[in-house]
Amino acid sequence: MDSKSNVLMHRYELGRLLGQGTFGKVYYARSLQTGQSVAIKVIDKEKITKVGIINQIKREITIMRLVRHPYIIHIYEVMATKTKIYFVIEYAKGGELFNKVAKGRLKEDLARKYFHQLINAVDFCHSRGVYHRDLKPENILLDENENLKISDFGLSALAESRRQDGLLHTTCGTPAYVAPEVISRKGYDGARADIWSCGVILFVLLSGYLPFHSSNLMELYRKIGKADFKCPKWISPEARRLLLRILDPNPMTRTSIAKIKESTWFKMGLSSNLEGNDAESSTSTSQHDSTSPDNRLTNLNAFDIISLSAGFDLSRLFEEPSVKKEARFISLQPASVIISKLEELAKRMKLKISKKDAGLFKFEGTEEGKKGYLSIDAEIFMLTPDFHMVEIKKTSGDSLEYQNMFDESIRPGLQNIVWAWQGEPQPQPEPNRQQNELLLPSSSSSSSSSSQEQHSEQQPNQDHLQQQLVLLQEQLP
Repeated sequence: MDSKSNVLMHRYELGRLLGQGTFGKVYYARSLQTGQSVAIKVIDKEKITKVGIINQIKREITIMRLVRHPYIIHIYEVMATKTKIYFVIEYAKGGELFNKVAKGRLKEDLARKYFHQLINAVDFCHSRGVYHRDLKPENILLDENENLKISDFGLSALAESRRQDGLLHTTCGTPAYVAPEVISRKGYDGARADIWSCGVILFVLLSGYLPFHSSNLMELYRKIGKADFKCPKWISPEARRLLLRILDPNPMTRTSIAKIKESTWFKMGLSSNLEGNDAESSTSTSQHDSTSPDNRLTNLNAFDIISLSAGFDLSRLFEEPSVKKEARFISLQPASVIISKLEELAKRMKLKISKKDAGLFKFEGTEEGKKGYLSIDAEIFMLTPDFHMVEIKKTSGDSLEYQNMFDESIRPGLQNIVWAWQGEPQPQPEPNRQQNELLLPSSSSSSSSSSQEQHSEQQPNQDHLQQQLVLLQEQLP
């Protein structure tokens, strides 16, 4: 890292310190390439080696890549030097949920909103065989839109960690939030233990204080073991009944996430929340003027183009190859036409659309699926003033749902502005004069043109889009 400019690996500019722990610190940072705000967790290799938690760090990386969900902090990449490990993760501008609760109890509707999001995120983790084991307000962050984000998977476990009895046996977590069966050290079900922690969090949101508290640790454990707590009078009867079902000291009779979602209190306000999302959608769409071209599109240079080659694509090392999460195409249409087509497509598919950065548009589903709301990014890049590349990729939600939507609606809906998709044969129609002038500049000699034609004949199956991108390098600064 350049100490003078605080630039990390020529990619991120480090800013203020957000927090620190035993083994590292977390900084605010900004991507030099996109301008995106991120948080970077800096871990000291020597410290984690001394205490023997390298495998725990590796497991945390694996799990964070596994649990991609709207209400879970997203990990973008991991970098390392000889002395440090860097986690580049999503920046949650709102800080810890704990800081919000520390000011006093929340209104029941707001507490329900956060509990909805918490339960949906935890349910998704369990569906992926991941048990958090340290759920508490300090490990829950809020983004700029006041949406919840679960963080800190350092103590989490995978289903494969269970012993032959099918239970986990490592005692971990924060005492006030830990389940009775974890304290007993006789083995526990990770999912049921997480549900207990969710119940404690709900109590804290509604009351402003912990259900089990004592300055004496053994007395605290006694209260937890007997579920010795009382609900304050302002908690509604429906919420009280739900809390009693969740904070059941017997894990075998404790309620499940499926039953929590069916409870009367949990279902309250779901319709109004959807109406609020629709209202937000209409506002964000109306604020964007589709008739004016975006003059601040990201320009791709020769190095960017080379990086698009299949040989440099490392995503297959971390993701399942069966479902493509991104697609690219080239268009000869002006940026204003591409933007109009994207907005028309969003309206037809009943998706929310919002403009995030220059040339970046986000599509979001209005109905929540098993893995949360489907979210898709479409970003327009300028190769030359009359030549654009559009990248479409899923950022959250179910991969199969995205693939079906892409094949049945997105791809057909964009066909009028697409000249060529990456990874597909050259389109049958001959390029018009404008295309020929763009790809084969007049300054090129005839021998150069002949060489290019001969190369094309020798490799007829080469990626067509990649050929065009390579040719474009000659025209880019």
